[in-house]
Order: sequence, then C-alpha cells, then structure tokens
Amino acid sequence: MDASMSAANLILLGGGAFLASMLAAVAGFGGSAVLLPALVLVFGVRDAIPILTVAQLIGNLSRVWFNQRDLDFPVVGRFALGGVPAALIGGFLFASAPLSFLTRLLGIFLITVVVYRHAGKGGTARLPLRAFPILGAVFSFLSALLGSVGPIMIPFFLAYGLVKGALIGTEALATVVMHVTKLVAYGSTAILTSHSITVGLALGSIMILGSFVGKKILDRLPEKIFIFLIEATLLIAGVGFLIRG
Repeated sequence: MDASMSAANLILLGGGAFLASMLAAVAGFGGSAVLLPALVLVFGVRDAIPILTVAQLIGNLSRVWFNQRDLDFPVVGRFALGGVPAALIGGFLFASAPLSFLTRLLGIFLITVVVYRHAGKGGTARLPLRAFPILGAVFSFLSALLGSVGPIMIPFFLAYGLVKGALIGTEALATVVMHVTKLVAYGSTAILTSHSITVGLALGSIMILGSFVGKKILDRLPEKIFIFLIEATLLIAGVGFLIRG
C-alpha cells in the first residue's frame, strides 16, 4: 500500500477498508464512517478526503456490479442532473471550507431522520422521482466538502421505495457519478495527488472483498432486519458526526 507506513497503520487501514465495505454492502452506507477516522489519523483530513473518495469509488463500483440486476437507472440519471455541477462546485471549495459546523449539522439531521420515520408518516412517505435532481445537488455538494453523505442519502432512496439489492446498487451507482465528478474537481485544485490515488486504489481493492462478503449477507437478510440495521447505523453515524465535529 505504502512502503513508508508502519505495519500498525497498514493493519488499521486494511481492516478498516474491509469492514467499511462489508457494512456498506449490507446497509448501503456507513462504511466511510468506519474508514474515515482511520484515514484522518494516518494522513490528516485534507489528504484523507481524496483518498477516501478514490477508495469509495472502487467499493461502490463493486456494489454496482454485485447488484447490477436491480439497478434503477431513472433514479441515477435524475440524481446526476443536479449532482454533477454541485459536486464540481463543492470540490473547488473543499480546500478552504470550514467543516466543523457542517459536520455537527449532519449529525443532528441523521438522528432527526430516524425519529421522523417513527413519528407519524415518516416510515411510509413516498418520494417522487422528480425530487432526485435537487437531492443530487445537495448531497453531491456536501459530499465534496465532507467526504461522506451516505447516511443522508439512504433515507431518501428508501423513501422512493427501493430496498435490499435495488437500494444498495442504485445508491452505489449514483455515488459513483458523484465521486468521479469530485475527483475531477480535486485534481484540478491539486488536492488529489499520485499518493492519494495509490493509497485509495489499494484500499479500494480490499473493499471489493468486503463488498462480496456483504452481498452474501444481504441476500440472506430479512427486510425488517435490513431496515433496522439501516436505522441503527443512522443513529450511530449521527452521534459520530456530532462527536467528530
């Protein structure tokens, strides 16, 4: 991965990448919450976000492949309409963006989402297809600044009616579009370096194995347990964002 890193750091990053991808393959999100703290510890936040983006790109491509029969292309197309320009803008702003406030705000939002789903119509509300260009713009902009918005995206894909393989694969493909656009912006501002790409690709290759293991778990998982895992991960990620902010 990197000859200059210690064995402890290699184990930390390799294990984090495997667990992150396995979790994301089962719940559709939350993987970056496992991997990002390890990356920040080893490389610092400015290098961690581009490395995470490269690794997530590989991990999401593997989830697209493993769930290719269930993809909802109209959702991805509309997501990209707003997501591509917003990811470019967010990527250009990343180098000087103040992250603390946004991170805490995300934590509050995640916890609120779970509470809302159990308070009235939150668990059954359906989201129309026409909402996805706006959602793509918001999520892609925030992702370029924070590196991870999977926990925010999933409730909306879920509200559209996607579950299990369709949810995991479709969200992953939308995220691939978002990450490719972010990398273009990072590269144009010199934040994305050859070292970031090398480490990200190495971690991404480990994440393919995690996605494979997670897919095997997903295929045997009852839908009620699947929803429970999503909401539990939302709460954990929300608290984590509040602490990290």
